[in-house]
Amino acid sequence: MNQPNNHLDLIDLEKRYGETLAVRGINLSLPENTYCCLLGPSGCGKTSLLRMIAGHEDITNGTVFLDNRNISNEPPAARSTSMMFQSYALFPHLKVIDNVAFALKIMGVGKTERHARAMELLESVQLHTMSQRYPSQLSGGQQQRVALARALITKPKLLLLDEPLSALDPFLRIEMRSELKLLQRQLGITFVHVTHSQEEAMALADVILVMNDGRVEQQGSPIELFTKPRNTFVARFIGGHNVIEGEGLPVSIREDRIKLTPGGSDKVTGVEFLGSVVRLKVISDRGPLTVVQSDMEFTKSKLDLGDQVKASWLKKDQLQLEA
Repeated sequence: MNQPNNHLDLIDLEKRYGETLAVRGINLSLPENTYCCLLGPSGCGKTSLLRMIAGHEDITNGTVFLDNRNISNEPPAARSTSMMFQSYALFPHLKVIDNVAFALKIMGVGKTERHARAMELLESVQLHTMSQRYPSQLSGGQQQRVALARALITKPKLLLLDEPLSALDPFLRIEMRSELKLLQRQLGITFVHVTHSQEEAMALADVILVMNDGRVEQQGSPIELFTKPRNTFVARFIGGHNVIEGEGLPVSIREDRIKLTPGGSDKVTGVEFLGSVVRLKVISDRGPLTVVQSDMEFTKSKLDLGDQVKASWLKKDQLQLEA
């Protein structure tokens, strides 16, 4: 087998639990300093894939290379990777600085050196003034930052994150994802982040793997996935698209590409005001449609529940999907 040249390479990676094939022949090549999101519904295999990279799950078939080194059979501590779990699992009896420095203590690093390194990381996550607090004295967002600093203390080449924002409230989740992206760029290391949130993946990732039933349905940048979904699963899961079934292959039309004019046989069945945009539900002879209008366009059209409309779009805006 030729040795790959990327920072992280997954080659024909598979995971089987008994008769169940949870991960099916995944291939991925990532250059250094890449933010990659594994996106998909519950049970699609994304966490099993992450755990195989980390060494917390045995690989059934395939190979993991990190910086051209085969780490497939190495223990987690020898892989130059670090993992941040969904539950932060901070030690309640240790102060913040000792939580962050814990891995260095296990490695035999002296107290002065490990505390100095821990304080550097706490400064990078804006928590240096709270180094003497206990986890119970921190908010959820602050605990998340401590867990992130702890994961980075060993200077990993690759940081693996298992739904790290899912326990936070919506406002804090948005704030923390901005901090994650900024920190990843500042550190210059690759992040692989598991999420089931389309919005989170689109906001964070350089590369997204959309997963379903253990396989990758499509891989690409956020803009590639949104503008050119490959099939009906990706179009529906990424969102922002209407999938229209009919004769021949299905087609996708973006919600913001549909025009509604008064009259016609289509009917407005839902109106959701979302600030700068309004989302309308329409029943048409081509099936249910979702249409997004700007707030100004909606104010001008004055559409309401029950209104009869005609939904139309340009043929050039239709995207043919794989069956």
